[in-house]
Amino acid sequence: MPRLILLGAGAARSSRFAPAGLLVEYGHTRVGIDGGPGSEPPENVHAWLVRDDAPHPDLLRIAQETGMREPAVAAFRHGSLHIDPMPAGDGAYGYRIVSGHHTAVWAPRFGDFPGWAGSADLVFAGPGSDLAATVEAARRLKVGRLVLVLLDERAGAAMDAGTDPPFGEWGEEGGQYRM
Repeated sequence: MPRLILLGAGAARSSRFAPAGLLVEYGHTRVGIDGGPGSEPPENVHAWLVRDDAPHPDLLRIAQETGMREPAVAAFRHGSLHIDPMPAGDGAYGYRIVSGHHTAVWAPRFGDFPGWAGSADLVFAGPGSDLAATVEAARRLKVGRLVLVLLDERAGAAMDAGTDPPFGEWGEEGGQYRM
């Protein structure tokens, strides 16, 4: 079963969190998803997947400096591990990660909480503009475990106050998760 490591949990330009990114490890296979300076995947990844086709100068620079493959919106397959880009609205993509009968979802940015995340064992999602709506959608779609990423200063303040989301948990940089 793949091990999922949260490389960063932050929103763009967060002063507290590294950019949201995920590392999928499956045996000797490693795939990075998103990330950025301070949360880039290790140099020996087999693929670096990103959520949109927009130019990512920082990510391209990191890839060139380290000899990594350039980041791209793409599918990845290795044995029973399947990682597929899925539409998340406004030209952005999330990723459905499947291994055997287990499913995880990487959907930090979306218009409406993606229906294709329904019944997933584990979902990494941004809180969106309305945390209550995100949580309600995850519950309605029977998400097993919700990990909130793309955290901003409001989320940091809630964490500092010891306030947990009504469903799910705040993403923890360096946290390791199983599907």
